[in-house]
Amino acid sequence: MHKILTLNNISVAGLDRLPRADYEVSSECSHPDAILVRSAKMHEMALPETVKAIGRAGAGVNNIPVGKMTELGVPVFNAPGANANAVKELVLAGMLMAARNIGQAWEFARALEGEDALINKNVEAGKKNFAGFELPNRTLGVVGLGAIGVRIANAALSLGMNVIGFDPTITVRSAWQLESGVRQAMNIDDLLTQSDFVTFHVPLTDMTRNMINAQRIATMPKNAVLLNFARDGIIDDEAAVAALDSGHLYAYVCDFPSNLLKNHARCITLPHLGASTKEAEDNCAIMVAEQIKSFLEDGNIVNSVNMPEINLPRTTGFRLAIINANTPNMVGQISTALANDGLNIIDMLNKSRDEIAVTLLDVDDEPPMSTLEAIDAIEGVLSVRCLGCADN
Repeated sequence: MHKILTLNNISVAGLDRLPRADYEVSSECSHPDAILVRSAKMHEMALPETVKAIGRAGAGVNNIPVGKMTELGVPVFNAPGANANAVKELVLAGMLMAARNIGQAWEFARALEGEDALINKNVEAGKKNFAGFELPNRTLGVVGLGAIGVRIANAALSLGMNVIGFDPTITVRSAWQLESGVRQAMNIDDLLTQSDFVTFHVPLTDMTRNMINAQRIATMPKNAVLLNFARDGIIDDEAAVAALDSGHLYAYVCDFPSNLLKNHARCITLPHLGASTKEAEDNCAIMVAEQIKSFLEDGNIVNSVNMPEINLPRTTGFRLAIINANTPNMVGQISTALANDGLNIIDMLNKSRDEIAVTLLDVDDEPPMSTLEAIDAIEGVLSVRCLGCADN
């Protein structure tokens, strides 16, 4: 029986992927094998030594001590792309709200008073103050072409926009999904100088913090629109407000309200709604629950932010799942420990990522505890599990 600790409300659609006959799922269980989390801050938590995996039902993992988990040999899973459609729709809505001054027009209409005849008169007199512009033939710059950025770029093309993208680490999978009409920018500065709208879909790191500052905003076309539905801190808010006040920027749309932004006439701030749809919450929970299940039962790793991807179909026999430092002769030492106890390897797969490696081995007989202890004693081995063994 695997024990799963939930730190937030996780969609039932995801929890249903963990059969009750094999999994105990609770917000209060002790000695959990895995943790499912959404937004709970885990950096100061004292985690039980039994924790073998952490699953984040979303994309960002800033609330999880990833570095510490890596040192312990604990994979951290996330759900990239599960909320992509939800964010895409909100970005498109943000562009339309900015271009048509919908927020300001709505406030104007809500403040109208008097008889309907007077309201109609004031509407006709006031609507000229909210005249906007249309999206076709405008250029959208997309910074970050992962699952979300690709969907936004393709959708903008279908709206008749010109689209330019920049992502120095774009994956082959994303490149295949990107429409051929999306042009490539040479760098972030090249993209900014050509874009009427710019939307950001990158994580917040030391490299991306305040990547849009006063100097870069100054290179953008006059009356450009900034959109940030990724992470607070990617745009220098003070620089953006200064550009709005000077008339250089037309609008700033973001998912991160603050005292500086929330009452500004040219800002549209939303309460972090990017992934706030039932569909997105279900998709994230389903994806991460299946990943945790596959790891606990078979040792496979998919969509981990700190471990290599590895997938070895199960054969007969018993499976060893080993996480270790990516150092020479590690597989040789593991094989020797198995051979010393007369265990034959039926199938094996080893994958590495930076300083970490994962080895999956299927052996013909159940390894005794002494074998597992011998492997665990190898310098650099972080965790050893026997999947299917009586004591595991």
